[in-house]
Amino acid sequence: MILSSMRNVVFGYDEEPVIDRLSLDIEAGQFIGITGPNGAAKTTLLKLMLGLLRPWDGTVELNGELAADGKLNIGYVPQQIASFNTGFPSSVIELVRSGCYGRLGLFRRFTREQDELVERCLRQVEMWDYRNRRIGELSGGQKQRICIARALTQQPQVLVLDEPTTGMDAASRTGFYKLMRHYVNAHGRTVIMVTHGLEEAGAYLDSVISLERKEKEGWTCLVTNSCSAHFGPED
Repeated sequence: MILSSMRNVVFGYDEEPVIDRLSLDIEAGQFIGITGPNGAAKTTLLKLMLGLLRPWDGTVELNGELAADGKLNIGYVPQQIASFNTGFPSSVIELVRSGCYGRLGLFRRFTREQDELVERCLRQVEMWDYRNRRIGELSGGQKQRICIARALTQQPQVLVLDEPTTGMDAASRTGFYKLMRHYVNAHGRTVIMVTHGLEEAGAYLDSVISLERKEKEGWTCLVTNSCSAHFGPED
């Protein structure tokens, strides 16, 4: 089933397009990697898919049929999580609990089920033992993990991650890829991840969107072995 469909999308900054006539379908229920060199518009592509950016031209459609209420629940973990400074007032568990607020009433009263969900998500990213620490006291990789835990508490149908393993060591990265693989297999969710670590993550991915720039041809998008989308003029 198609999750997101982009047709003839054009977008850029100032007057310069960085995405030109992009057509791309994203399948639901997969672990999808987006890779490419710096400047390949990977983050821009993510934001267009999420509706955080509006294209200059063309259409972006999310499949509302995948949500019972007609609206997709999307969790998004951006880059630069490590920018939380030492004075950030929240504790780890307070930040992760805030991911549940959208489903709570006016007084934000947690049920036992929600407390168990918060604990489970923190344990999944190996941060339960840090639950009472202040955010600003953590390393960059630890901050990244708790923001992933917060996104998981939202129980999103689609989890979108922009360079999520930044600051993690090799063992933590492998554990993270296994967790995302389980999240897709066991719960039928979709995970879309921007990564430079394709040599590590590749074995866990269902498909890869590769953005490459070929000499005199502009940006080209390849999904696994083929793709009809192009960055730049059609042949």
